[in-house]
Amino acid sequence: MYKENKNCDARIKVVSLFSGCGGLDLGFEKAGFDIVWANEFDKTIWETFSSNFPKVYLDKRSIIDIPSAEIPISDGIIGGPPCQSWSEAGACRGINDHRGQLFFEYVRVLKDKQPLFFLAENVSGILANIHKDAFQKIL
Repeated sequence: MYKENKNCDARIKVVSLFSGCGGLDLGFEKAGFDIVWANEFDKTIWETFSSNFPKVYLDKRSIIDIPSAEIPISDGIIGGPPCQSWSEAGACRGINDHRGQLFFEYVRVLKDKQPLFFLAENVSGILANIHKDAFQKIL
């Protein structure tokens, strides 16, 4: 017979990459997840993220410079790699843009950390025919 353990506060631990101001993080937090570590390189966003998540450590280095071993162990990894390269409103440079290549850093971390789950968010333009080969490589 199942008996609920009311003394257990085992929240699911999540690492956030390409965190921005923390919109995705907020959704996970409201759903009961525990954001244990975050990464954002854009200094214009740091103050907003820190205001939204004062207890979460924010690593401000480029993901390129962060060895996977320095990222805490977690149950899940969430993030939205830069979308400007994939946006239909932009130049549609995709993988040929340095920001588009950052998706491979997200994949690197996933391979190295092997979380139980992950969520990668981006714009619908990544599905455009012009990006078909790059998107398949990401998958």
